[in-house]
Amino acid sequence: QNIMVAALLFGVVWSVTGDECLPGGNLFGILLLLFCAVVAGKLFGLIKIPTLPPLPPLLGMLLAGFVLHNVPVVNTAVNISQKWSSSLRSIALAVILTRAGLGLDAKALRKLKAVCACSVAVLSHFLLLINLKTKCCIYYIAFFQVCLGAVSPAVVVPSMLILQKDGYGVEQGVPTLLMAAGSFDDILAITGFNTCLGIHGGGWWYYCRSSNGFLLRFFPSKDQKSLVVKRSTLLLGLAVFAVFGSGRAGFPGSGGLCTLVMSFLAGVGWADSKGVVEDIVGVAWNIFQPLLFGLIGAEISITSLNPNTVGVLYCIICAC
Repeated sequence: QNIMVAALLFGVVWSVTGDECLPGGNLFGILLLLFCAVVAGKLFGLIKIPTLPPLPPLLGMLLAGFVLHNVPVVNTAVNISQKWSSSLRSIALAVILTRAGLGLDAKALRKLKAVCACSVAVLSHFLLLINLKTKCCIYYIAFFQVCLGAVSPAVVVPSMLILQKDGYGVEQGVPTLLMAAGSFDDILAITGFNTCLGIHGGGWWYYCRSSNGFLLRFFPSKDQKSLVVKRSTLLLGLAVFAVFGSGRAGFPGSGGLCTLVMSFLAGVGWADSKGVVEDIVGVAWNIFQPLLFGLIGAEISITSLNPNTVGVLYCIICAC
């Protein structure tokens, strides 16, 4: 019975999409990559090494994408266009930034708001000999922060949410500080100064999208049925729209920051009831996480790697 349902489902999809769901098509490649990344992530999570913490599933997801892209027989079947790959990764970015914004603690963020900025300013002053009294020092500090703070929220945020749930560092605001700093630094690192330029040139867009966080506090109203589902749908939909819409509006990069601020403001308004929304957003992340890391792994091509460069990078990683 299950085989018949699967065959019927494939037939319906094939009749609609044609060659897209056959080997070499985008849909076939995405589904195969998703399946392999999920399986590889589960297998890596089962590996136990004595005296070491469990291996993160994302390593298996990266490896799955890497293998599918570099095995000669398989890579012809897994052919995902750059447009599809970029769109899926952008959706994953919107989901993880939404999750990060919901996980922020307003009190801890208010208490630690100057920690990251002051640390970068001090390091810039002593290491780069930047005079903090000059007007242009802010640009040099921003550039230094971009180079210094390129961390992945897809790696940092889930770990910090686990620690926050278990109560580690909550009183000191450590998970909130790392999620806020890591998410914002990653936005800067991905888009560089294009983010700052987009915010500066598109202030109306930034404030328009961020104001949706206040809107989500009151809409939908608390007396409606399926309130949590509606809130989650609106939040994720607005997050994805902010990421893609900012690019369409000519301000690429500002959408990620809008998503982070919007979800944070909405979470503050929902107070204790935001936990259920976080669970639904977590389910969405469980779907896009293997896609994100699988697609990142598929970007690595063995033929384009220089052996000398690989050796140098390996030595740097070991030294760190």
